[in-house]
Amino acid sequence: MNGHETEVKFHVHDLKKIETRLLELEARLIQPRTHETNLRFDTVSNDLRSSQRVLRLRQDDKARFTFKGPSVENEGGVVSRREIEFVVEDHESAKQFLEALGYQAVVFYEKFRATYELNNTHIMLDELPYGTFVEIEGENTGEIHNIANLLGLNWGAMIKAGYHALYDRFSEKYGLDNSKLSFEELKNTKIDIADLEITAAD
Repeated sequence: MNGHETEVKFHVHDLKKIETRLLELEARLIQPRTHETNLRFDTVSNDLRSSQRVLRLRQDDKARFTFKGPSVENEGGVVSRREIEFVVEDHESAKQFLEALGYQAVVFYEKFRATYELNNTHIMLDELPYGTFVEIEGENTGEIHNIANLLGLNWGAMIKAGYHALYDRFSEKYGLDNSKLSFEELKNTKIDIADLEITAAD
C-alpha cells in the first residue's frame, strides 16, 4: 500500500457489541480475528522516533514492512500520515535485513485484530494487553465520522496517540518494560484505564 493513512481510534468497553452492530450493518469481514506481532525499529540515536517516523515489521497472516511519516492533524482532529506498506516473504530475513542496515528493534507489541469493511472504510477491532479499541480508516474525515456515528461512538472520545504512546503513559507507574507491550508482560497487572488519560467512546 502506498498513500496516506487517515484514521481515528476509540477505546471501547464492549468490543462484541461493536462487532454485532457491524454485522447488522452488513459490513464485510475481510480479516478474521488474528494474532498480530509488531517490531518497531530505529537507529541507536532514535532518529526515527525523534522525527515522528515509524519503521515497522509486522507478522499477522503475512509478514509486512511498514513506513509511516510524521502525523498531520486536519481540521476535524483526524490524524493523517504518509504510509508505505508491502508484504515480505520471510519475517526473520526481513528482520536481519533491517539489522544489517544498522537498525535495531526497540519496541515489541502485540494484539488481536479483526477487520471489517463498510462504505469504503476499514474498521479494526483491536484487543490489546491493556484494553479494547476500534480503529476506523478511510479516504476522508467525513466517511470516517459517518461510520463512527453508525457504530454509536462518541466522536469527542477520539484518541490521537498510538498504542505504544498510550503504553508509555502508565508503564513506569506499574513497573513495566515499555519496550514490551505484550500479554505476557501485563498478565499480572490490572490497569486502571484512567492511567491512559482517555475515555471510552461507547
